[in-house]
Amino acid sequence: MQRRGNQAKDGYVGLDNDRDGGMTFHGRLVLDARVFGLIPEDETCEGWELGRLQGLADKVNAEWDKYGGGIPSLLPDDLRARHARIYEAQLEKAREAGWDPDAQIEED
Repeated sequence: MQRRGNQAKDGYVGLDNDRDGGMTFHGRLVLDARVFGLIPEDETCEGWELGRLQGLADKVNAEWDKYGGGIPSLLPDDLRARHARIYEAQLEKAREAGWDPDAQIEED
């Protein structure tokens, strides 16, 4: 059975086990960290405690701040291409897992 969401007592369930095919707040954090090279592209952050995720979030936010604050089109060409590749692959997985982007409901 797939675990869903974040279990604070156990740490983050990891991108591969997250609900909505990983298209949650924490899942997108992992994807952004991959885009900026803060973690390897195969790191799912499974088992990471929330404090460690917060530290990663701080680093990701600092990177986004360099490029206009979270808008992929403002990234330099190499990062924009990397963002597109990483997100397109995860979006495909999420759709296959039944994620509905129109649901707009997140319970992180």
